Amino acid sequence: MVRQTRVLTLAGMVCALLVACSGDDSDVGPDPGDDLMGALARDGIFETDHALIDRRPSAGVDRMPYFGDLHVHTTYSFDAYVFGTRATPYDAYRYAKGAPLMHPGGFEMKLRQPLDFYAVTDHAVFLGVVPAAGDTSTAFSKLDVARPLNDINAPDNYGISSLRKRMASFGGFIPRLTEAIDNGEIDPDVVLDITRSAWKDIVEAAEQHNDPGRFTTFVAYEYTSSADDRGNLHRNVVFKGAALLPAVPFSRLHSRDPEDLWAWMDDLREQGIESLAIPHNSNGSNGQMFKLVDWAGDPIDDDYAKRRIRNEPIVEITQVKGTSETHPSLSTRDEWAAFEITPYRVATMLESEPAGSYVRDALKRGLALERQGITNPYAFGFVGASDTHTGAISDDESNFFSKVGLLDALPELRGSVPLDLLPSLAVKVLIPHMLKEVDGNDYIESATPTYGASGVTGVWAEANTREALYEAFRRKETFATSGPRIPLRFFAGYGLDASMLESASSIADAYDRGVAMGGDLEAQSNDSPGFVVWALADALSAPLQRLQIIKGWIDAEGETHEQVFDVACADGGAVDPATHRCPDNGARIDLGDCSYSRDKGDAQLSALWHDPDFDASERAFYYARVLENPTCRWSTWDALRAGVEPRSDLAKTIQERAWSSPIQLHPES
Repeated sequence: MVRQTRVLTLAGMVCALLVACSGDDSDVGPDPGDDLMGALARDGIFETDHALIDRRPSAGVDRMPYFGDLHVHTTYSFDAYVFGTRATPYDAYRYAKGAPLMHPGGFEMKLRQPLDFYAVTDHAVFLGVVPAAGDTSTAFSKLDVARPLNDINAPDNYGISSLRKRMASFGGFIPRLTEAIDNGEIDPDVVLDITRSAWKDIVEAAEQHNDPGRFTTFVAYEYTSSADDRGNLHRNVVFKGAALLPAVPFSRLHSRDPEDLWAWMDDLREQGIESLAIPHNSNGSNGQMFKLVDWAGDPIDDDYAKRRIRNEPIVEITQVKGTSETHPSLSTRDEWAAFEITPYRVATMLESEPAGSYVRDALKRGLALERQGITNPYAFGFVGASDTHTGAISDDESNFFSKVGLLDALPELRGSVPLDLLPSLAVKVLIPHMLKEVDGNDYIESATPTYGASGVTGVWAEANTREALYEAFRRKETFATSGPRIPLRFFAGYGLDASMLESASSIADAYDRGVAMGGDLEAQSNDSPGFVVWALADALSAPLQRLQIIKGWIDAEGETHEQVFDVACADGGAVDPATHRCPDNGARIDLGDCSYSRDKGDAQLSALWHDPDFDASERAFYYARVLENPTCRWSTWDALRAGVEPRSDLAKTIQERAWSSPIQLHPES
């Protein structure tokens, strides 16, 4: 049974993007009435009759790397619409295939190179309702509650100066709507009919653009929930197919408890509807995403753990709102732990607690739970995504347009350029407590300067089809990148040797003799297994600098540990056996024009590595990480184009990277 829970209004989440909202519950609206919950419960299943063309290669063909984004918002999302986004799911899929798309700010967005797969993941909560309020041709727009949003996205309302009007118009909409439903002033079926219609159109767009063997779409949506302390608990739900789907997606209107989402997914699975959920922005969860207790506050038990890992086999490690691999306070011996940290709870300026918010920490917590005899709920694989709210992934540091449409369309709004370059905007839009003085200049005070031009999901699959890609998600043969298309491969096993690094049959041998990323391996005696890792540079990005393996383990006393090992160095460098680090390869950047060393670094790095501290009695995990040479960060590019100095409190450079899913090593039985 799905329990009713208090619904936090999402207007507060939106206002926090422009102002530093407080962390109280003043923006909590009334519960949706029993009528709404009853109507939600009445929804069943609808069918779509679209046969797929099977273009999978014949058996024996090696798995190939495919790149895509599983986190994309369009005009159907309540917030994206207010941010000025008119891009439809159809537009989003065309963009992913290489077509240009207009940004709400009036400029063209275009990918450096097309993607192989894409998933529109609009917010399930009030799906399509805000656009229906804005569109004066709908019956819903004529209701008093919707009138403030009428024509908010009309062509003459797209100027940057309309931002305050937009936010003021939207501010009380959802609280007023939920109150009107609760008071019986609005039939909940009116709202649900809008959601059903939007959902069916999202499905139709995915079906129309799915081209097996060439371009893959997934029917998907975002479950947008949070804890009482505004800790982020968002998940994207991705369906394997589209022949049979729920009539409306499960949202926070059903329940804020992710455990109820898993129960719904399990129930659908029994009906033949397969899906998985992908937690994201754990960095902004204030320790809530990877807790050691359940929603009720009770210690995690085996039933909880099994349900979670069954429904959430992969996790988003990087996206525009920061990277969630690890934090400097959690990984004090990892020199690269501070990569693209967004330290705030999502849609606030409240600090987020690192412990329980980052995936490496969660991997170690999973080992501790296993030691208690509980299934590991955190033995997940890694993916990357954008979380764009314009329909268009922004994964290029040199051409970054961020994520929230009109709200960060200009460098001044992104906080990378001083506001005095646009004084009229400062007068019309900003208020004093939103300003931050840096180097004698006023900048916008928001989380946006900490955002990153990230990320992308990599998948090793037999073909670019829903079936093949989804099965790769399930077996966790996935990797994530911060934007560049860096193919990364990782195997472990006892039959692997150095000849595999050069042999044409090495990949087949690696699958035959070992396990791929995302797999499980049992230790044998006290011999360290061999770890084979390959990485190829993106031809449109910088050369590779170093290849690393990150190890986490739990000792006999129950203490967890981690260590970073460089395993391959660019430019012929050798790993120092004492420090496990490569030497500096001398790669440099000219901040005057953002040019970088092209004669340093390698196009390919590979290694066969054995753990020098291996102990067959210890439970451990290993994953690979590869780093490019340094290049300019997006904020430096913005400053360069504006003819100003980059902010001194932001990183000027970045080392793009990729992460493999972990291999879990179990003690010998």
